[in-house]
Amino acid sequence: MNLDAILSRIDDDLDESLERLFAFLRIPSISTDPAYDAACRDAATWLNEDFAAMGFSSKVRPTTGKPMVLAKSNGSADGPTILFYGHYDVQPVDPLDLWEEDPFAPRLVTRADGTRMIVARGACDDKGQLMTFVEAVRAILNVEGRLPVPLTILIEGEEESGSPSLPAFLASAGDELRADAAFVCDTGMWDAETPAIALSLRGLVGEEITVRCANRDLHSGQFGGPARNPNHVLAQILADLHDADGRVAVPGFYDGVVEVPPETKANWDGLGLSAEAFLGPIGLSEPAGEKDRTVLEKVWARPTLEVNGMWGGYTGRGFKTVIPAEARAKVSFRLVGEQEPERLREAFRAFVRERVPADCSVEFAEHGGSPALTVPVDWPMLRLGQEALADEWGRPTAMVGMGGSIPIVHAFKHKLGMDSLMIGFALEDDNVHSPNEKYDLTSFHKGIRSWARVLAAL
Repeated sequence: MNLDAILSRIDDDLDESLERLFAFLRIPSISTDPAYDAACRDAATWLNEDFAAMGFSSKVRPTTGKPMVLAKSNGSADGPTILFYGHYDVQPVDPLDLWEEDPFAPRLVTRADGTRMIVARGACDDKGQLMTFVEAVRAILNVEGRLPVPLTILIEGEEESGSPSLPAFLASAGDELRADAAFVCDTGMWDAETPAIALSLRGLVGEEITVRCANRDLHSGQFGGPARNPNHVLAQILADLHDADGRVAVPGFYDGVVEVPPETKANWDGLGLSAEAFLGPIGLSEPAGEKDRTVLEKVWARPTLEVNGMWGGYTGRGFKTVIPAEARAKVSFRLVGEQEPERLREAFRAFVRERVPADCSVEFAEHGGSPALTVPVDWPMLRLGQEALADEWGRPTAMVGMGGSIPIVHAFKHKLGMDSLMIGFALEDDNVHSPNEKYDLTSFHKGIRSWARVLAAL
């Protein structure tokens, strides 16, 4: 392949690539709100037509929810088969009054330092990210006439609402999707100048707890003291979940957790991220969690248990002296290593039940669960990606962990038997899921060039 010609084509066509991205961004494909169902179908249709125009065999595939787009190109038979995954749906825009302009009127904004950014809902998550790959594919086809490898592109429309239709689709279309490797773009850079490949994802377990005591809300002057208060009961249980050193106190919680190898820890230490630098931008300074662990250990390699929400009694305006009949909380665990989601769920529920007084009751609601995932460090695709990114950005590629979860990557591994090369160009300040979401123009431009280098290296 003539990589220089491909990269020159990407540079020359950047304005046209932006026009296509802006057309895509104008579609308000919010998956969580049924009012935008038609817009989601429009986004799927837009992608399908774009893929077909590039010569792909492409179809909009119906599901029980939002449609998928599945496109295929035979490419050269000499290289590995690749599945690329992205999503066309976006988060709601609320609160709308915090947006500086219409969220679905994409624009280029020039900062004081002369750098430029794309501002719109979906600019980064995930329309801008997935279009870096699509534009790289387009440039290769324009220059070479064919791709270096067989490629399947899967774009879903429910990632921001939990991907409810995806498991059934993977089960029914598995033979069409199976490949030697998956490429996933829903990740980010280490910093604005340093590319990164994600080696690990934490797993996730979600639980909702409801503690009930009296059979109705009570007047706190009439019943305060002798009547059990479920807010107190639940608050004490939640406080008991961690010990004085920040460790999770649920028995068996750390089963399957392994220590980070010394060479990996040294690698992370070399990235130079202090607790102050990590916490400062969010207005904090003192690290919480397990003592004697670095910030990157805590975020990438240690399990956590967090209270995401808690409520009970009167929370409206003014004041109401009430002892509520029930109190609720939402709790999530982030998993690492070989921790088993269902075993942890049962251990957590047993821990809570043991602390509920005899005349009170507790109920649980499950909110999903998936184990952690680690990419084998000796996987040849990692070296290929690492070298391709370093060539484009002019500095070594950071091999990082991720504190969050991407359930589709786990499904690719355990349902379809393939590892995922996780490369993205998002930055920490991209306001993902927030008002004024943005994507640096450099991220978009060099992201296209980076994917072209990865594909050429195949």
